[in-house]
Amino acid sequence: MPLAVGTDAPAFTAKDTNGNTVSLSDFKGKTVVLYFYPKDDTPGCTKQACSFRDATDEYKSKDIVVLGVSADDEVSHQAFTQKYNLNFPLLADTDKALIKAYDVDGGGYAKRVTYVIDGNGKIIHVDSNVNTPTHASDVLAAVGL
Repeated sequence: MPLAVGTDAPAFTAKDTNGNTVSLSDFKGKTVVLYFYPKDDTPGCTKQACSFRDATDEYKSKDIVVLGVSADDEVSHQAFTQKYNLNFPLLADTDKALIKAYDVDGGGYAKRVTYVIDGNGKIIHVDSNVNTPTHASDVLAAVGL
């Protein structure tokens, strides 16, 4: 079961696509979309990532940060990012610490679950029934942002 709306989002620190350290606390005061997905460069995960890529201007205009998370490493994330011109960070969760903390462990990979976290670190929306091609717009519509 994913974490519930109203729960404090677990703090995390992970490496992003470019090897930079990223922590949830870096985004205090901002809305964060933290989406978990099973594997880089697979059909559903590609559609989902590209939906966020294509909605970047809308997300930026609303001051929303998008972070993708999978158990893939930085090298895999770099190749995925370059191949599809992704314009947001992917977090490498090779030890599956985030996957476990956010209760999305699918047995060696992340289940496809998206959390929207408000500027105070509270989970305000959970989507575990993801329609990959329209996911970015579905998230915005669901949270009314």
